[in-house]
Amino acid sequence: MIFKNKRILITGGTGSLGKKLIERILGFEQGRPTKIIIFSRDEAKQHQMRLKFKNKSVATDDIIYKQAEDLLDFVIGDIRNPDSVENVLREADIVINAAALKQVPTCEYFPLEAVKTNVLGASNIVNQIAKHALPVEVVVGVSTDKACKPVNVMGMTKSIQERVFIEANVRNKNTRYVCVRYGNVLISRGSVVPLFHQQIRSGGPVTITDPAMTRFLLSLDQAVDTVFAAIKKADRGETFIPKVKSAKIIDVANVLIGKKKIEKKVIGVRPGEKTHEILISEEERWRTLDKGDYYAIQSILPELRSVKTKLAKIKGEYSSADDLLSKKEIYALFKNNKLLVDDSLKVEMEG
Repeated sequence: MIFKNKRILITGGTGSLGKKLIERILGFEQGRPTKIIIFSRDEAKQHQMRLKFKNKSVATDDIIYKQAEDLLDFVIGDIRNPDSVENVLREADIVINAAALKQVPTCEYFPLEAVKTNVLGASNIVNQIAKHALPVEVVVGVSTDKACKPVNVMGMTKSIQERVFIEANVRNKNTRYVCVRYGNVLISRGSVVPLFHQQIRSGGPVTITDPAMTRFLLSLDQAVDTVFAAIKKADRGETFIPKVKSAKIIDVANVLIGKKKIEKKVIGVRPGEKTHEILISEEERWRTLDKGDYYAIQSILPELRSVKTKLAKIKGEYSSADDLLSKKEIYALFKNNKLLVDDSLKVEMEG
């Protein structure tokens, strides 16, 4: 029960991952915390979340928001501001850093802004914990497949963020720093699925950057599961990677369009995009452990690696170009996660 009697801080807590994290934590599946702190700079989103989580009597069958009234603490602040970070860290046992600039084209046009949030924000967490000897038990850095062999600013800054957190284990042995890295979360901000939904409802066209493009696909619940697993099982300096399927984006579009007569339009690759994403690189695979539902990349710093564990090296890079879902499997995934455009979307799937 990793959250029992713990104070949990979620930076960037008003995003799609933050909302799902709070929903799951309030289900008490990992124990009942004493406090959940939502830290972000967007007061409008915080107000919307406050209304959602405090004014409704019931969220799902297993989550009663009345119980949340004494648990949720909304704090306005900026991950870029060391003083804001210090103040909120003083109230935390567990930190989940979901604060990020993550729109790939936006980061290309404003690279220094991406550095300030994605790199310096992480550094502020590490430095304030060390400077004030704060009793934070574990910090989880939420990363992305774009951090692996990065070709865009978002991936570059996330890659450095991983290293900032991993190296912190060397300087601060009282806090365990770990990371999670995963691919395209189906309904998160920046995902292609909500865009396709909007385009289909508007009558098209559905825009495809490149017919060959592939992406890893996982649900918000799988993303949260990965965070929970890292808090529970990851050793110092490890990066947890979920074992998930991938798909061609054009197959995703075809499944969502179904039998609707909607045009597909190829518009070319956006600034900074890859054709295929990689979760574990050729260089990383030699220090990768197989931990059941997850891979764990051990630290690039040798003093943080386990010397007692024989590395279970994977055969090659973990790429979205491999192990692709069929259209039938994509349809089942989207149906299970309620991601089909509407109830009338019935399509004949190939095997």
